[in-house]
Amino acid sequence: MTIRFCGLVVLLFVGSALTRSVRAQQPPVRLTLQDAIQRALQANLSVLVGNTRVEEAEGTRLRRESAALLPRITVESYANAQNRDLRAFGLSLPGVPIPSVVGPFSNYDFRVYAQQNIVDLESRRILKASVRTVDAGKLDLRDARDLIVRVIAGLYLNAQSAAARATAAQSRVTDSTTLLKLAKDKHDAGTATGVDVLRAQVQLANDRQALLIAQNQFKQSLLALARNLGMEPGTPLELAEQLVFRPVSPAESVALTPAALSMRADYLSLAAQRRALLEQQRANRARSYPRLSVNGNFGGIGRSIGGVQATGLIQGQIDFTVFDRDREGEAAELASRLKRIDDQIADLGRGIDEDIREALLNLDSASEQVTVAAEGQDLARRELELAQDRFQSGAANNVEVVTAQDELARAEDNYILAVSSHVDAKFALARAQGDTEKNILQYAGNP
Repeated sequence: MTIRFCGLVVLLFVGSALTRSVRAQQPPVRLTLQDAIQRALQANLSVLVGNTRVEEAEGTRLRRESAALLPRITVESYANAQNRDLRAFGLSLPGVPIPSVVGPFSNYDFRVYAQQNIVDLESRRILKASVRTVDAGKLDLRDARDLIVRVIAGLYLNAQSAAARATAAQSRVTDSTTLLKLAKDKHDAGTATGVDVLRAQVQLANDRQALLIAQNQFKQSLLALARNLGMEPGTPLELAEQLVFRPVSPAESVALTPAALSMRADYLSLAAQRRALLEQQRANRARSYPRLSVNGNFGGIGRSIGGVQATGLIQGQIDFTVFDRDREGEAAELASRLKRIDDQIADLGRGIDEDIREALLNLDSASEQVTVAAEGQDLARRELELAQDRFQSGAANNVEVVTAQDELARAEDNYILAVSSHVDAKFALARAQGDTEKNILQYAGNP
């Protein structure tokens, strides 16, 4: 038993090691923003659940349609043997000897029953309400897709920002390595002190530490992206698009808000739900209207199978409700729900306007920040070049170089943050406008 258990542990360990080895050898999946969005829309749980809800609403609509418009047809067939107590049915004649119980006798009946509503306004209104509910479900699904697109775009942006920081950190390590070599060369030549070499070594160690942190953050961002794409966390990923500043010239909020109200799926869903409630109110009022239907049957009945005779029936039927106290309670419920959804529509309309205005403010501010950060980055790079020249010529020690390196690192981080904020503001504006996937890809520079 012990040998078998140990062997099983060894097999599991070897299998796990082989799995990690295979994953390590896999070529990385090269992802564009569009690829990431499409993968997420196919695998995200919210989208899958939304699809099932639309299918459920469609099934409800089919049930309402069959009840309101389509005939109901049933088939019955029976054969029995029975006897009857005639006195129990009041069949007796004074002075006439009639047996109390007659039978047994057999009876066979084969029959088709059909019923068709001709005029039923309540059922027709309920059917229309179901159609509006299906429309609302489809819009809810579209809104869920828009939300997923926004989330994935944000995760992809986080990975791009982390990749840019890792690249900048690697560049600083390269510069620090070069400067350390220069300090050593000058020290060997007697034109620099040991403090200069030590200072360059400390700077290189700090930059290596920053590089390790940046690389780890980049890997974590890829893990989060893979998880939300429905991929295994260990799947190697590679970003096909880098963080790039692309200026845009959006319209004013006065022009964007009306268009957004006609495109936002959550706003349109509330409007569809409101139309469904209006149909339910009409159905409530139609409960007191008469209903006209036609029903009938046709089949054969007889004492024996060979003696079955064809018989049938067709009749028109009018039904109307004389007293229905429940209708008033339902009317009050529907009125309350309608008021609630009107308040929701008004509040969401204001929220959409606020989202657009906030996104435009952030976009304008981030655009200015990018301009300032780019200027600061250029100045910091020039400062570093001048400090390197002064140190190389012996006009100064490398304190100025180290200080300039820190300033350049800060300027690069500021620039990456500003560009990331600008892209995120564009994504937020795309979400606020509706049709999120199309707008995000357009803002990202994809056709």
